[in-house]
Amino acid sequence: MENTILHKAETRGHANHGWLNSHHSFSFANYYNPERMHFGVLRVLNDDQVEAGMGFGTHPHDNMEIISIPLEGDLEHKDSMGTVAVIKNGDVQVMSAGTGITHSEYNKNKDKLVKFLQIWVFPNRKNVKPRYDQITLKESDRHNKLQQIVSPSPDDEGAWINQNAWFQLGKFDKGVKTDYAIKAKGNGVYAFILSGDVTINGQKLNKRDGLGIWDTDKLNIQADSDAEFLLMDVPMIV
Repeated sequence: MENTILHKAETRGHANHGWLNSHHSFSFANYYNPERMHFGVLRVLNDDQVEAGMGFGTHPHDNMEIISIPLEGDLEHKDSMGTVAVIKNGDVQVMSAGTGITHSEYNKNKDKLVKFLQIWVFPNRKNVKPRYDQITLKESDRHNKLQQIVSPSPDDEGAWINQNAWFQLGKFDKGVKTDYAIKAKGNGVYAFILSGDVTINGQKLNKRDGLGIWDTDKLNIQADSDAEFLLMDVPMIV
């Protein structure tokens, strides 16, 4: 029997620090909701907006897979492995924190916002050697189809993480439909609508809504307007 959980955009946690305006789909920092601790191994989904020239100072992580998806602007990353990189819309960054890593993230631009999704996934292996990777996507590869951007294997499409998880981006014109088969037994999908209106398995969704679906093997997706969305196919047992 299919199970679903709906998180409307306006029900998310919200923190506005001036330099950072962040919406939290799951409990994070000062936002605590016992009914929204995680969706399977998906622990954090933050919709962040950072003011020009501002950012997150150096801070630590360990035993977490961290995925950053820029939506607008340029985000500069520096870490304790010596990585210095700028990611922008069209890029996907992954960081396996493993045994421990410190990093900082700043808005590279002095005159415009940077907007990005910060996603944390519990790993399936602890204390791995820390690792950084980034890829650049072609927007045409998600026009009216699903583009795989994260996978569990370096031999598969997209950036890879230490978890049996697959992420897909879609940028659909109004009226386009597709089916998505969940990749692994015991996985569910958390869908997040970046823009526009989408119906998934009969549930109408709008911009920044989230929908978790599990105990099913496929999704029926229809764009009710021009729309962009993210599917996160993740194990339901942490």
